[in-house]
Amino acid sequence: MTTPCPLCELDESSLIWQNDKLAVIDANETDYPGFCRVIWRQHQTEMTQLEPDQRQRLMAAVFTVEQQLIEQLHPDKVNLASLGNQVAHLHWHVIPRFKDDRHFPDAVWATAKRQPASRQPISTEQLTDWLQPTLDQLPPN
Repeated sequence: MTTPCPLCELDESSLIWQNDKLAVIDANETDYPGFCRVIWRQHQTEMTQLEPDQRQRLMAAVFTVEQQLIEQLHPDKVNLASLGNQVAHLHWHVIPRFKDDRHFPDAVWATAKRQPASRQPISTEQLTDWLQPTLDQLPPN
């Protein structure tokens, strides 16, 4: 029996925005407020499985999320990552990073270097308010 893909069935409570091709969710990572995932709705595992226009659509959403998080949070850096080793469903991590976060300058999945900085939590509703208006302006599917 195969394990169901956790990104094929989205948790509505973490949903920030969606259309028929893409979804943006709040990763709900306490130590990394604003950490989002941009998900291709159809189950694919690699960028090269998408048509060129689909790749552009996906990356436009990734860049839109990145830009809005920069404008709202003023991070020291934003990490973009598409791994898929544990969840083989095409998705991108958009992670605002700060020099005083637990892992900086290493990846958020590395061994922690320090106690987490005290950061104001960001709710899914707040992320929706920040991101939805700009994501709604992306070209239609």
